[in-house]
Amino acid sequence: MQNDHYIPRIADYTLQKKLRTSGAVLITGPKWCGKTWTALNAANSVIYLQDPDKRLSYLKMAQTSPSYLLKGEQPRLIDEWQTATVLWDAVRFAVDQNPKKGQFILTGSVVVDEDDDLLPDEKMEHTGTGRISRMRMRPMSLYESGESNGTVSLKELFDGTPDVVSTSDLSIEDLAFAICRGGWPSSLSLDKEDALDVAKDYIDAVCERDAAAVDKSQKDPDRVRNVLKSLARNISTMTTDRTIMGDVCSNDTSISDKTLEIYIRALRKLFIIEDVKAWQPSLRSKTGIRTSDKRQFVDPSLAVAAIGASPKRILEDFNYFGFLFESLCVRDLRVYTEPLRGTIKHYHDNSDLEADIIITLDDGRWAAVEVKLGSREIEEGAENLKNLAAKIDNSKNPAPQFLMVLTGGEFAYRRDDGVYVIPLGCLRD
Repeated sequence: MQNDHYIPRIADYTLQKKLRTSGAVLITGPKWCGKTWTALNAANSVIYLQDPDKRLSYLKMAQTSPSYLLKGEQPRLIDEWQTATVLWDAVRFAVDQNPKKGQFILTGSVVVDEDDDLLPDEKMEHTGTGRISRMRMRPMSLYESGESNGTVSLKELFDGTPDVVSTSDLSIEDLAFAICRGGWPSSLSLDKEDALDVAKDYIDAVCERDAAAVDKSQKDPDRVRNVLKSLARNISTMTTDRTIMGDVCSNDTSISDKTLEIYIRALRKLFIIEDVKAWQPSLRSKTGIRTSDKRQFVDPSLAVAAIGASPKRILEDFNYFGFLFESLCVRDLRVYTEPLRGTIKHYHDNSDLEADIIITLDDGRWAAVEVKLGSREIEEGAENLKNLAAKIDNSKNPAPQFLMVLTGGEFAYRRDDGVYVIPLGCLRD
C-alpha cells in the first residue's frame, strides 16, 4: 500500500527482513512515531481497530469470530491490535496453521504483557514466541528527517572504516530546534512555530487521557504532569526514584512511593520514557560499576514540552542543553543500531569514569561514545574513552571496535590516537 508522501525510515529494512523470516511481525513504539505508515508501506491490506465508525463492530467480531478480522491480502496490517487482544492468539494460531512467512503486521502504542490488568476474556493465552517477531520503532532520527547529511555510517565504523573526513551543516541553534521539535513525522511539514506544538500536544494527551487508559486505572492529570516534569529535569542522569519522589512532593505532598511507581510504569508502557541500562563488562581491576539506569525519554522533545521550554530557553541554560543533546544522541543511536541488532547502554564506575553511551551488538562487538557539545570538551571525552578501554579485561571482553566523541560541532575526523570525533549532524545508520 505505497504512499507517495511516505518518508523512508531505517525501520523499513528491519521490517522487510522480519517479514521474510517470521509469520507475523509486531511493531511497538510511542504514538505518532510513524508505526502505522511504516507498516502500511509494507502491507497489502489493513484493518484499523480504533476506527470510531467500526470499532464496536470489530470488538464484537473479535469476541465471536476473530479469524474473520484476519481475512485480507497479506501482509495484513492490524493497527493498534491491543484494542482487541484476543487477536494476538488468533494471529498466533493462524501462523501455526500456515508456515508461510510475512502474513501479518501488528502495531501497538502500549506495552501489553501477560501480567497486565486485562479482563478475563482479554487474556492472551500464548506469548507468540517463535511465531510473532518483534521490532521497536522510535521517532525519526536526524538522518531520517533530512537534517543529518549521513556522511558517516555507524555500520561502517563497526566494520573498520579507517578514516573519516566530513562536515556537519547543523548549527547549535539548529540542534536546539531539533531537540524541541522532536522526531515526530507529522511535524516535518509544519512551519517552525507550529512544529513545536506537536510535542506539547503529545504531553497534554498523555496527561489528560493516555496515562489513565493504559491500565484502566484513574490517574490525576496534574500528578502525571508533575512526574513528567521531574523526569524531564533529571534527563540523562542516574537520578534515583527517591530524588524523583522528593521533587514531585514539592508540588504533591500526598503522593506515595507506590503511586509514583504506578505512574512511572504507565509512562514506560506508553513508550514515553525509555531509560538507558548500565553496561557491566569484566574489568582488569576490582573497580565497582554503578548499575543505576540513566533517565531518558524516547524523544527529548517530550522532556522540553513537559517543562514548557523552547529553543531559546534551553540555549540560555547550556548545562541543561547538554543533557538534552545527550538525549538526542541516544534517540538517534537507538535508531541507527536497530539494523545492526544493537543495544544502547551507559558506563559509570566508582572512580567516576564514565562513557555516556555504550553500543553493544549481539555478535559481541562494542563501541564507547562520549557526548560533548563543544570542541573544548573533545579532549576530555577522548581521554575518558581511552581510560575505559584500558580498564576492560580483554580476556573476557573484546577490545572496543571504536571510540567516538559525538559532538554538536562542525568537523568529523579521526584523531591521531584513533578516537573518532563525529558531529551528530553527519551520522547515519
